[in-house]
Amino acid sequence: MTRERGLALPLDQADATVNVGARTVRLTNLKKIFWPALGVTKGDLLQYYADVSDVLLPHIKDRAMVMKRYPHGISGDFFFMKRTPQPQPEWLQTCSITHGSGNVIAFPMINDLAALLWVINLGCIDLNQWYARCDDVDRPDYLHFDLDPGSAPFSAVRDVALIVRDGLQGVGMPCYAKTSGSKGVHVYVPIVRGPVQKAVWTFAKAFAQTVATNYPALATAEYRVEKRPPGRVLVDYNQNAWGRTLASIYSVRPTPRATVSAPVTWDEIEAGCDIDDFRIDNVQRRIDKLGDLWQPLLANKGRFDLAKLVPEAKPSRRRRA
Repeated sequence: MTRERGLALPLDQADATVNVGARTVRLTNLKKIFWPALGVTKGDLLQYYADVSDVLLPHIKDRAMVMKRYPHGISGDFFFMKRTPQPQPEWLQTCSITHGSGNVIAFPMINDLAALLWVINLGCIDLNQWYARCDDVDRPDYLHFDLDPGSAPFSAVRDVALIVRDGLQGVGMPCYAKTSGSKGVHVYVPIVRGPVQKAVWTFAKAFAQTVATNYPALATAEYRVEKRPPGRVLVDYNQNAWGRTLASIYSVRPTPRATVSAPVTWDEIEAGCDIDDFRIDNVQRRIDKLGDLWQPLLANKGRFDLAKLVPEAKPSRRRRA
């Protein structure tokens, strides 16, 4: 498989204005070091995202994006930001969501390469999109589990990932895995959009608790840290709660080796893949060779109809404005 390389950024310049189709994006501090031990710059990060944009963008398109900004790289302070900062390009699309307080927040959406570069230029290292598309923020089109090792080794995460896979497949659910890029594994199930967020969360909670009950020496569903048994992998269902996000597929993470949240096959998990196997310096080559392993999550065909397993529920009052 051969992929065309996209936009080549002028990494020899401190600041640059680049044309992305008919749009213009101002990029700043391209030579700023974001990973001191690796010598990886902000410009290198932007170039990585430009290179993988063809496989990344379909997974985050039309979804509100929560920004986690690292203006000084991984060694500096970071902060979360929901509301689109001003000034914003006139072409940037946003998703306005009404929260429980009545506050309306206009999140940026990353629907094309120009928007992707604009958001990353704000100092975002990873990308954190909503579980539901903007046209109906109460109805997710996937459910997911964040397998968090806590103090357990990554080998235990792989074991629990396979248990989760077998349980989901046992009820007919297709499921796909990716490394979190940080410490764990994310398992996603593409579902037919219909059940509201609370119903999806309720199913995920029941499933996680069943895994923990059946494999108490390996897994826990206890969300409260002070009550969580040590050495167990948390099957975190709470990331399906309203407004929660996980690092997106192909996100670079603020880790010492600039690891990436990379899709993996179940065979690779069984064979013992590790977090550090997938990094900013090698994921592009992996995509060139294997393509997008998560392409099935973009298709309408093959999605699981969760409605037959969950009761009907009313949408949250918090919705798109």
